[in-house]
Amino acid sequence: MSDILAFVDILVDTMQMDRAVASLKELPNTKEVYQVTGNGCNIVSIVAASDIDEFRDILKNHIMKISGVREIITSLSLANHKSLSNH
Repeated sequence: MSDILAFVDILVDTMQMDRAVASLKELPNTKEVYQVTGNGCNIVSIVAASDIDEFRDILKNHIMKISGVREIITSLSLANHKSLSNH
């Protein structure tokens, strides 16, 4: 189990959407990838990392280098009160 779980909101140039989604799916720390509308982003990804240094590396050296990525906003999970597996 990872110690850090983050929701990464990503704004991607629409012409680069398919390539960005494919790149995110290839990252081993990316657990889920959603194409979304609203709130200034068009992709939301759930990323797991063992610690803050690994998470920073994923952002800096992988996600931010994906072609078409214009902006990233991250939110770290503090607690899970209900998940899909708890239905």
